[in-house]
Order: sequence, then C-alpha cells, then structure tokens
Amino acid sequence: MSEPKDIYLDNAATTKLRSEALDAMMPYLTSEYGNPSSLYPLGESANAALAEARGVAARAIGAKDREIIFTSGGTEADNMALIATAEAYAERGRHIVTSAIEHHAVLHACEYLEKRGFEVTYLPVDEYGLVSPTAFEAALRPDTILASIMFANNEIGTVEPIAELGAIARARGVIFHTDAVQAFGHLPIDVDALNIDLLSASAHKIYGPKGTGLLYRRRGVKGGAFIHGGQQERGMRAGTENVAGIVGFAKAIELALAEQEIEAARLTELRDHAIARILAEIPNARLNGHASKRLPNNVNCSFEFIEGEGMLLQLAFKGVSASSGSACTSGSLDPSHVLLAIGLPHEIAHGSLRLTFGRDTTREDVDFAIDALKGTVGNLRAISPLYEDFMKEQLVAV
Repeated sequence: MSEPKDIYLDNAATTKLRSEALDAMMPYLTSEYGNPSSLYPLGESANAALAEARGVAARAIGAKDREIIFTSGGTEADNMALIATAEAYAERGRHIVTSAIEHHAVLHACEYLEKRGFEVTYLPVDEYGLVSPTAFEAALRPDTILASIMFANNEIGTVEPIAELGAIARARGVIFHTDAVQAFGHLPIDVDALNIDLLSASAHKIYGPKGTGLLYRRRGVKGGAFIHGGQQERGMRAGTENVAGIVGFAKAIELALAEQEIEAARLTELRDHAIARILAEIPNARLNGHASKRLPNNVNCSFEFIEGEGMLLQLAFKGVSASSGSACTSGSLDPSHVLLAIGLPHEIAHGSLRLTFGRDTTREDVDFAIDALKGTVGNLRAISPLYEDFMKEQLVAV
C-alpha cells in the first residue's frame, strides 16, 4: 500500500520555517535573552543583533537602516502605514487612493479612516487585476495625501505596475505605500527605483517566523506613534522588540535574496506547467490573474459548476493542501472580493482554487496535485445539478 501524500501548496498563506532561520533564532530564545533597551552587556548584545537585522532588511530593498520599523507582521505594517501616515498629514488633506483588490489589512484600515472623516477612492481593476496608471492619476486630487497599491495580489498573483504608479504619485506629491507581503523576497525590490515611500513585508511568507514583519518608511515621511508606551522602533511602535523573530526574519531575507533568481525561474516553470495542464485537461476552467505579470509561484483558477469548499476538502483527503484565496478570510462564505473585482460572477468565483508553490515543491508534486484536481472536479460535477443542466443544453445544441 502506497504512503499517503502530504503535498503543501498553500505557501501564500504561510511557509515552513527554514532550519537556518530557526538556528539563528535559538540563542535569542535561550542564552541571549536580554532586552535590547537595556544598557548592560546582555541587553547590548540583543541590541546589536537587532541593528544587524535592520541592516539586512534595509539592504534587501535599497533602504537606509533607520527607515526600517519592525512590526508583528504585514497586517500591522499595513495598518501603521495607512493610519499613522493619514493622521500625520490630515491637516494637508483627507483623501486616500487604493484599489478594490487590496488585502483586507489595507481595506479595513481604509474603512477605519473613513469613519474618522477621511475619504477613500477604491480604484477598479481590469479583468487581469491590473490597476490602470491612467485611472490612478485621474483619481489623485489636490487633497490626496496617500495612495496604497499592493505590489502583487495575494489571491490571483497579479503584479502591479508599481514603478509607474509610484512615479505618478511622486510627481503629484502623494505619499505612495505598497503592500509587498507577497512580493518581498520573491521579486527584486528597490524602493528608490520604484518610487516607494512606504512598504510592508512579513517574515512568514519567506520561510521566516510568524509574528514578525516590517514597515519601510522613507526618511522625511511623517508618522506618529502607532503603539504607545515607549520609544522602541524610533518611537513608532512601543514595546520590547521580538529579537529572536527579527533575527530569524533577517536570516530568511538573506537566504531568499541569495536564491531569488534561481528559485523564481524554477517556480515559474512549475507555475506555467500547472496552468497549461489545468486549462488543457479540465473543461470549463479559467485562469484568474495575468498570465505572465504574476508571482512566480501562483496558480489561481476557477471551475464552473462546483463549490470551492468541496474541492478543498476532497483535495485535502487526497493529501493536497490548497486554498480558495486569502487565509485571512477562510471563515467567510462570501466569494472573494478580488475575483468579483476582476469581473467573475458569484457562482464562478465560488468555484476557485489557489495553488501556491514553495521551495519544497517538485514537478512530481504538481503533477500529482493536478491529477487529484481532475478527479475532484469530475466527482463534484457528477453530483452537480448545474453541471447536469449544462450538459443537457450542450446535447440539445448539438
């Protein structure tokens, strides 16, 4: 009897902690346990580790060390970027521009600001999930203080024209933030070349520890304290820093950058292989997101006449871990706001699947998953009255 499969294809939700990152963290969980704000040697050692990690993070995106603020993750970094910045510039204007497909960490922060008197414009996207630079520029007003457009979408993988959008914002004097949680460590990022003023990232998307992230804030961009109670992180985020997590994050960044080019090419080949098989071998399937302007590891497809939840449960039974979209909304019965924004009707959006590959994913894993998916879709359609009606209509048409 063959061994049960255990194929993890949900790396956009979280990744497995790398052993090298864990090894780097261990001293700061045991012997090097000092508070980095303390002045004695144990504290100074922790502070030195913090400073070194800050330098690693800064160099990864072409920033200065003092421009890196460590956070508890991407969600906090997004909230800090929007709320602290909006409040700091409220006297200059109260208008913000974002897109309809942002992560909920941005959308809910915008909703929070709307309740406090700010106005938010939510830009539509095209059928591939791309924000139009023309529409972006048209949305900017004299009272626009901040724009936030994600680097790459966490559900459909589409990579936005960040350099062009950032240049437009820069020319109009608008602060430009990008949620780079899915792109950081996977795609080359230079904050100066891309005209980025604020950037969010998270460790657990690049094989680092959960509970650690960062906000890049360009020097000169104002922002008051987001968490109150101390002067840590240049007064923006009070509280003793998670030294072990930050050290693990830095190690994960170093490894991701060293492997980035080779790993991106490998994952792109697997991605395109999976997409080609799905579209060729499963009828009434469609690719969501841009075919080429997408993250190297992201496959998102919709399958007519079935529900995504049933698909995920059957795949899990066969040993394949996948998702239907953002892990942050996995408890919701509503269809993905991203899929609705790119024009999918509710019934098709409900039948979506996201496969996101990682450093342990092999071609054999991908082929097993696609074979399992074919059987799963066939099984679910066999008991679907919608599919039965569709097939009857096809026979009548013939």
